[in-house]
Amino acid sequence: MPQVPSTQREVRLRKRPDGLPTLQDFEVVTVPPPVPRAGEVLVRNRFFQVFASLRMMIGGGADAVEGVPFPAMRPGDTLLGAAVGEVVSAPGSDLCPGALVFHRRGWREYAVVPAADCRLLDDSLPEPVFHLGQGWTAYAAFTHGVEVRPGDTVFVSAGGSAIGSMAGQFARLMGAGRVVGSTSSREKADRLCAEVGYDAVVARDEGSFAEQLLKAAPEGIDVFFDSVGGEQLQAAVQAARTGARFVLIGTLAGQLSPHGTGIAGPVELDGFQMVIKRIQLRGFSADDVDSTERQEWNRRFDAWLRSGDITFPHVRIAGIERAPQALLEVIAGRHVGSVIVEL
Repeated sequence: MPQVPSTQREVRLRKRPDGLPTLQDFEVVTVPPPVPRAGEVLVRNRFFQVFASLRMMIGGGADAVEGVPFPAMRPGDTLLGAAVGEVVSAPGSDLCPGALVFHRRGWREYAVVPAADCRLLDDSLPEPVFHLGQGWTAYAAFTHGVEVRPGDTVFVSAGGSAIGSMAGQFARLMGAGRVVGSTSSREKADRLCAEVGYDAVVARDEGSFAEQLLKAAPEGIDVFFDSVGGEQLQAAVQAARTGARFVLIGTLAGQLSPHGTGIAGPVELDGFQMVIKRIQLRGFSADDVDSTERQEWNRRFDAWLRSGDITFPHVRIAGIERAPQALLEVIAGRHVGSVIVEL
């Protein structure tokens, strides 16, 4: 059994931000490692994911909105997020020391997790860190939330995000004829075309988004995979072809707004256009898909990775002390793909 140090570090919320978070809203503290009880597992975290929706958790008010999938966080709480770690001890559990597990108590070097909340990992993916990708969300949306038909033009908002960078690739695998994405700058747009395989990417900093989308998809869009909402959802309605199918998985425009707490995503849509174009619009959560289907997803993901049909865009950032800055960079849209802190 690995020796547990006398101290460990974790990232806590120092105060709820007023608008978008800053480094002053967080603190990295040194504390004794937690001690597991019967039915709990002590895990030495090796990787954890940094995701933009954390802004909603720390902004206040999330606990007052029914159906929010993330817990609200209060000053003094240690941040939470998906993590992969190594079992140190598991009293009363079948988990063996040294085993790798997936859980949701990242942002700390050591975590105590109920054994029931740990998912044992195998070697079904090339590297353990790949289990922290957001491909499952995109895959579930394309297999259960919206249909992609051969030759479709698919528009993926936030095409460089952890989810979007996978969704664009899946759309192609599922038969799309043209895949268009969106991102924050021309520099990132060029990277997404070169590294992820988009046919065209609209950059938000280059003028009217609606006009740019119409140029990128001159014959209209058939499918919209949306994690942004706001202006991009409005533009998609304008660019939609008759019978277009929209699947909404998030509202980053609201979550990452400098105003408010990030728990609302208001948008004004042209209902007349939605009616005459027969647009189908569906809100979707991968949490609604039977968890047993993740095994099939892992097999497909592994096969696609090893064949080179897809890549896993991600950035690794070393050291827990750099995690708060990594969160600010994710919110600012600096990186392409998943952002992972490596411990």
